[in-house]
Amino acid sequence: MLPILIFDLDGTLVDTAPDLLNAANAVLAQRGRPSIDPATLRHMVGFGAKSLITQAFAATGAEPPPDEMPALVELFLAHYGAHLADHSRPFEGVAKTLDGLKQKGAILGVLTNKPHAMAGPLLKKLGLASFFTAVYGAGFKAYVKPDPRIFADVVAACGGGGQAVMIGDSVTDLHTARAACVPCILMSYGYTPVPAASLGADIVLDEFTSLPGALSRLHPA
Repeated sequence: MLPILIFDLDGTLVDTAPDLLNAANAVLAQRGRPSIDPATLRHMVGFGAKSLITQAFAATGAEPPPDEMPALVELFLAHYGAHLADHSRPFEGVAKTLDGLKQKGAILGVLTNKPHAMAGPLLKKLGLASFFTAVYGAGFKAYVKPDPRIFADVVAACGGGGQAVMIGDSVTDLHTARAACVPCILMSYGYTPVPAASLGADIVLDEFTSLPGALSRLHPA
């Protein structure tokens, strides 16, 4: 029996960097800052909107004053929400692999630090929502990754009661898995300033399509 599979979203299932980049640059432009490039942005994703904005401002001068942060986050989310899937696309092989896992009886969930109000709509726009039993984003609960409680919550929403695996691309996903005492599979193509291969995950994959074989190695029949 396959374990419950809990996926990160940005950098694991979907290449959201182009639309996140445009939203970040819109905020920077509002404050007279220069734009950041795609390579810089990719290392800022996965820790929430506030962290992304803080890093973007630090990369173009100085971090914004704390009292300006709520307005900057609101500006970022408004722009991003209006352009949620303009250029974002699933990584190669994601839909086909998810479909194959579902056909084998796997239960799939999403656990992301993307705002909850945007995670579900993004998956729906890209035709991926039907694969997942539960989708948990930031703000749905009072805590986020890497707090193990949020992992337990999404596993419970998926039916709970069995083994689970965290599948992501960053140290946040690894810390979530370790705190929850479950295996972790990381994708090497994701958004992380530190190469996934150096983080200490149970398995690191270069392609999403390799996931079924990796699961077989984690949980032999």
